[in-house]
Amino acid sequence: MKEIPIRWQPGTYTRVPYGVFQREDVLEAEQRRIFEGPVWNFLGLEAEVPNAGDFKSTFVGRMPVVMTRDTDGEVYAFENRCAHRGALICLDEFGNAPEHTCVYHAWRYDLQGNLRGIAFDKGVNGKGGMPESFCREHHGPRKLRTTTFCGLVFGSLHDDVPPIEEYLGEEVTGRLERVLGRPVEVIGRFTQALPNNWKLYTENVRDTYHASLLHTFFTTFGITRLTQEGGVIISEDGGNHASASYSRVIDGAEGAYKQQAIRSDNQELQIGDLSMLESVDEIGDGIVLQILSVFPGFVLQQIQNCLAVRQLLPKGVERSELNWTYLGFADDTPEQRNVRLKQLNLVGPGGFISMEDGAVGGFVQRGIAGAQDLEAIVEMGGDSVASSDGRATETSVRGFWKAYRRHMEI
Repeated sequence: MKEIPIRWQPGTYTRVPYGVFQREDVLEAEQRRIFEGPVWNFLGLEAEVPNAGDFKSTFVGRMPVVMTRDTDGEVYAFENRCAHRGALICLDEFGNAPEHTCVYHAWRYDLQGNLRGIAFDKGVNGKGGMPESFCREHHGPRKLRTTTFCGLVFGSLHDDVPPIEEYLGEEVTGRLERVLGRPVEVIGRFTQALPNNWKLYTENVRDTYHASLLHTFFTTFGITRLTQEGGVIISEDGGNHASASYSRVIDGAEGAYKQQAIRSDNQELQIGDLSMLESVDEIGDGIVLQILSVFPGFVLQQIQNCLAVRQLLPKGVERSELNWTYLGFADDTPEQRNVRLKQLNLVGPGGFISMEDGAVGGFVQRGIAGAQDLEAIVEMGGDSVASSDGRATETSVRGFWKAYRRHMEI
């Protein structure tokens, strides 16, 4: 598909052309330049493949991938595409197998993605079969470089991606270690379909300005408000961020939401079981909410004691998927695990907090249908891409677009 140049003001991240959310040629270019480019794509958790032979089917952008642990204890990843005629090699989402066999023509692959066997490669009774010149070692699915950090598995198809700690940046690395410094267990998972371009959700999770305006539950029950102390950390390249809010209120900021006369402060809202909001500061630093993102599509959340990782995947120009994996620590007491399970009700498609995030991207996608040549305004907090000690800003959204433009070369 021929790429049409995107008209984007040079050197600025405060105006975003709506065309990037609407064009098929842009989506195709993103697959090559971003997801298959020099980035670390989140594949899954080490805890999802603890034993030799364990595997998980996942994606790098729109490319299907198998993540598996071999008998040497290492985690490998390869394209979920048979070298023969292109069928999926692995059809199950999770499982354990000593090798993988394509159901179409029974070509066999080991746990690192090497082609090991071809059905009837010598033919039958001296007839047919593969030519003598065919070399198995020269054929197979594409293999990914893999790396692990804090129990997370990342993969890349590119040779020039930097080490994961350098890719994350020192401050974002510290915030990731803050949450995932202990072994975890999976306590729940689901996939959410989003009616919008994947980049609208990447903006959303980096948008500290919207959280207490869109999510009435946040402000009504005092989980997070812009009047609470907090801030935003952004990596040097702009692509990764961590935002946090503390329970402490900024001096002199009481009553600010009432002065704005907006819907966020709704004292009529009630919940029957207030124990859902009884959280414990288990990390000990007073942060009640932290959202962390890694370019292009990984999110780590800590909302009170509710922990989850999210994997964002493009499925079309106006469709994307969000894979949620809820976590508990392996050494949780029964009481701690019960708190986490209750607080799972806060997030997800029907979550008290994040239900709106599943809809608002679709509102934008529909709203810009006739605005292909116009631009979004991303100017809260100025035009810089830098860490901030306040959250009434769109600096981390601008950071995403800084990284995006560099990878897309636009």
